Amino acid sequence: MSHVVVIGAGQAGSSCVAKLRNAGFEGRVTLIGAEPVPPYQRPPLSKAYLMGDMTLERLFLRPEAFYAENDIDLRLGVEVTGVDTAAQTVMLGDEVLAYDDLVFATGSVPHRLPARIGGDLDGVFGVRDLSDVDAMAPCFAKGARALIVGGGYIGLEAASVAAKLGLQVTLVEMADRILQRVAAPETSDYFRALHGAHGVDIREGVGLTRLVGDGAVTAAELSDGSTLDVDFVVVGVGIAPGTKLAEVAGIEIENGIKTDAQGRTSAPHVWAAGDCASFPFRGGRIRLESVPNAIDQAECVAENIMGAGRDYVAKPWFWSDQYDVKLQIAGLNTGYDRVVTRDGGAAKSFWYYKGDTLLAVDAANDPRGYMIGKRLIEAGKTADPALVADADADLKALLK
Repeated sequence: MSHVVVIGAGQAGSSCVAKLRNAGFEGRVTLIGAEPVPPYQRPPLSKAYLMGDMTLERLFLRPEAFYAENDIDLRLGVEVTGVDTAAQTVMLGDEVLAYDDLVFATGSVPHRLPARIGGDLDGVFGVRDLSDVDAMAPCFAKGARALIVGGGYIGLEAASVAAKLGLQVTLVEMADRILQRVAAPETSDYFRALHGAHGVDIREGVGLTRLVGDGAVTAAELSDGSTLDVDFVVVGVGIAPGTKLAEVAGIEIENGIKTDAQGRTSAPHVWAAGDCASFPFRGGRIRLESVPNAIDQAECVAENIMGAGRDYVAKPWFWSDQYDVKLQIAGLNTGYDRVVTRDGGAAKSFWYYKGDTLLAVDAANDPRGYMIGKRLIEAGKTADPALVADADADLKALLK
């Protein structure tokens, strides 16, 4: 009987095994997770779950009973210690598990602050998994002094939760502006103003020199020479693909586990999907860190394990929730040379162009702009910048 083993019980891993069963795969299926809890949603961790608005059970992607009911061997709290692609085996300590097909769904690993600058002090937290958020939650008490390191979406989301709960929040971003790596200055300006209106002290072009404390963090020294008294620190300085296990197994790595268009790695019968995988895209190669990509790519891999022979065609979209603003992003803005702003008051969107080609849309509380932009981008169509900029014009005209 054919046996599919999936390493990584996150969004991609859970989606892969569910798709195998939904598509009629009758062989053995094993899903291995390092955490002691069933696969769960990560985006609400730093928002609804941290706020106390979502219970642990509601975080679960599927009820725990789903796995047993679908004859999926769910191994939780288990570390994979090695993979032998020649023998087609996975090592779980002393146990050796043979596979016919293996899927890496190992996600990503957050960058942590080095111990030499205080990264190992108590009260310094990353934002990646359930244990991180459970550990930091008691610190989110009204009046507490929080330092957020990193002005990307993770840092800004943590700042918004802290501000909503009545904490004193300072956010430092070493780059010239928040969101510099992922968004245009217009989007940065929008979120800087939003956080400022909620009392967050955003300091751009300012890095963290070191954290100070005797066992637990009590202060932060910044690159501009200033010092902050802090009660705790949240670190959101990016993530790296979870490639260590694949790398040791001799699988080719290129900004993630390198796959072909169908999800195959350089090793026979070994596949990859989700945050850990890089794949061909528009003549180049990309890696997407998003829930939609994790689901779609993992389901494509499951179908291909069953012989579908289908290329994965990515349709990038992302989102971020901060205060009462829902930001929805369609497309990828890489290579843009101008941005057109559509200002509808409460609804605002930023449209990225390269020449006459529409690349991406950042839509803040503008679901209509997002949906129309997404449809245009996925259809390979563009949008008249003059029409986009006219807030009184009906965007539906762009679809005709």
